[in-house]
Amino acid sequence: MYDFHTHFIPEGVMEWVKEHKETIHAEWVKKEKDKEEFLIVNQKWGFELKKSFLDLTLFLNEQLKEGVHHSVISPIPQLFMYEFPEEITAELSGVYNDSLARLVQSFPEKLSALATVPLNNPDKAAQILTDAMGKGLKGAIIGPGAANHMLSDEFFIPFFEEADRLKAIVFIHPLLSEDPRLKRRMMPNLIGVPWETTICATDLLLSGLIDRFPNVKILFAHGGGFLPYQIGRIEKGYEEWEAVSKNLTSSPKEYLKRFWYDNVLWEQASIDYLVRIVGEDRVVPGSDFPFDLSVWPPNEKHCKGASSLIDF
Repeated sequence: MYDFHTHFIPEGVMEWVKEHKETIHAEWVKKEKDKEEFLIVNQKWGFELKKSFLDLTLFLNEQLKEGVHHSVISPIPQLFMYEFPEEITAELSGVYNDSLARLVQSFPEKLSALATVPLNNPDKAAQILTDAMGKGLKGAIIGPGAANHMLSDEFFIPFFEEADRLKAIVFIHPLLSEDPRLKRRMMPNLIGVPWETTICATDLLLSGLIDRFPNVKILFAHGGGFLPYQIGRIEKGYEEWEAVSKNLTSSPKEYLKRFWYDNVLWEQASIDYLVRIVGEDRVVPGSDFPFDLSVWPPNEKHCKGASSLIDF
């Protein structure tokens, strides 16, 4: 079994975070006595530092115990650092990517990895993506935007040009929504995370960006947010409004089949629908391990997109 959606923090990355704790406003908070400390970055990106995030032996044993024979590790979104000066973002990207490259080189049969890049500087992001893939990483995990730009904006063209040249995987993973209406009952995570993916995915689809850069392998987290399940509404808009259709050479339903999706959806009926509308070869098994809302163990039923997405 493959697990395309896992997160890990190598030792070198945590050392960097501790060394720069004042710059990035990092703090370690004990919230509950039966839980590990929470790492909070810049007073908003908090998560429990479970041992599985930090202990590679434990991480690999947990995967093996559940029958996962190969895991794709991604940096954690809380450490994307897009809101900081680009020098900080680039420095941590280099540390993270070098650390992951060493892990992959040590366990090539068990691990692949994606890079993190300073998306707040697309030219630098392109350079760091090239460097990371030269060291064996398969592409990059990025947020749904940065520096107040959507991913379809011209601002990001240098990054997508290089990702297209390299035929890179670009795993789009949301951050918590900062919509003020959601600041209660864990809604920034529960619906805010897939909502951020929905906005990004819909914008990318309607922009025609994948016609411009057909070699980029765009993978959406959490089943593509809400987009696949509202594609009928997008399709109707395509039929009615030029503002929806003007950048497209075929229908939204056809474009939907040109992306990839993990199956971190928790409901088999939702996975079955996704597979039916985009095809088995566009859905990959994932878990989001070891975050609280992970699907554990991952579910590989009807998800056959591994071979078309990544070369192991």
